[in-house]
Amino acid sequence: MNSLPASHTFTARPEIRFAGLRFHALSLDEAVAAVAARPAGLPFDILITPNAEHAWLRRKDDEFNRISANAWLSTNDSRVLKQAARFGGVDLGFAPGAHIVDVLFLRTIAPDEAITIIGGEDEVIADLACQFSLTNIAHHNPPMGFINKPEAVAAAIDFVAAHPARFVFVAMGPPQSEKFCQRLIDDGRATGLGLCIGSSINTIIGRTPPAPPVDGESRSGVAVPTGARTGAVVETLSAAGLLWSGPGPARRPFIPPQAQDA
Repeated sequence: MNSLPASHTFTARPEIRFAGLRFHALSLDEAVAAVAARPAGLPFDILITPNAEHAWLRRKDDEFNRISANAWLSTNDSRVLKQAARFGGVDLGFAPGAHIVDVLFLRTIAPDEAITIIGGEDEVIADLACQFSLTNIAHHNPPMGFINKPEAVAAAIDFVAAHPARFVFVAMGPPQSEKFCQRLIDDGRATGLGLCIGSSINTIIGRTPPAPPVDGESRSGVAVPTGARTGAVVETLSAAGLLWSGPGPARRPFIPPQAQDA
C-alpha cells in the first residue's frame, strides 16, 4: 500500500479493532475535517466505512480483509456495532458514509470543483448535480461485476487517471469498491481520495431511506431511542461470530496530514 509522503506533518490517530475490523474512532465532524484536509495531490488512497456486512466479508475474503486493514481512514458506519462495542466499554465513534458524503457536498465541495464518480446510474448522478448545483462531474459507470473483468477494470482505472480530483466517489458496495480502489493504488497514476460509499448518493438525493441521524438525534432535535436492545445486539453478533477480533493483517495507522503543504 502507498503511504503519505514524509514532507507532510502528521498527527497520530489511535485505531481500534472490533468485530475483526479496524476503526478510527472519529465523530462525523472529525472524519469530514480529516477528509477535507487531505491534499488533492497525494497518491491515491481509500476511505472505508465498515459495518456488520464488512465484518462478515472480512472472514470470507482475504483480499478484502487486507485492503480494509490498510485503508487511510476507516470510520464506523454501524449503529449495531457501535452499541455492541459500547456494551464492552469501547467507543467506536460514528461517521457513516452517507453522512460524510452529505456534509462534504454541503460544506466542502464547491459547485465547480472537479469530482469523479465511479458507479451509479446516469439519472442518479444528474439528480446529485441538480441538488448541489455541481458543474464539474466526471462520471463513469462500469458494467455489473466489472471487478472480475480485466478490460472493464482497466477502462475504469484509465478514466480516474484521466480525470484527477480531490475526491473520487466509488458508488458501489463492498467488496467491489475496496478492490477497485486497491487496483487504482497498484496502478500508481491516480491521486486524491477514493471514498467507498456504496449507495450513499442514492440516500442523500432521497432515492433510498436516509440513515438514522448521528448521535441519536434527528435534524429536528427530537431524541431517537437507542440502546434498549444492546444485549440482544451483542448476542446476535456473537452467535454470528462477528465479535471475534483475532489477529489481523499488518496495517498502518491513520496519519492525517495538516492542511498546509510543507
